[in-house]
Amino acid sequence: MASSTNQIFIFFVLVLFLYVLQTSASLENYSSSDGLIPFSAKHVTIVNKLVSHAILIVHCRNKGDDLGVVRLNWKDTFDFRFRVNLRKTTTYTCSFEWPNGTATFDIFRADRDDNPKSEAGSCKECIWYVTEAGPCRIKRDGGRPLCFPWNP
Repeated sequence: MASSTNQIFIFFVLVLFLYVLQTSASLENYSSSDGLIPFSAKHVTIVNKLVSHAILIVHCRNKGDDLGVVRLNWKDTFDFRFRVNLRKTTTYTCSFEWPNGTATFDIFRADRDDNPKSEAGSCKECIWYVTEAGPCRIKRDGGRPLCFPWNP
């Protein structure tokens, strides 16, 4: 009898989890849900906006995912998609290289980019313009871009 009760409970928890996951997928078009639901979908785009118009070498990775090395001509883009982990600790760090310069930056940090209360706010489409001075996140609504310093 106890085994049957445990199976029903596990089944209920699984159904509830799947319902929450489905709800988050159906709400992902609404920016007000960004940062509020678990496993929120994110799309990061990096645009080469070097003032020198040079080639930008980009290498992004997180703890379990290496996205490889990409060469971007001026105005070219590189993008990737993922879901924020349950603990909201997802971070993607990229290294950037151009003639006479190298730098690194956390191109996505859940505490900054999936948090409606952060200074940067939450983004579903996280679009970054990369210049020699640093990366700037562009707002879809046309507002002022948010520029950040390179990682120390």
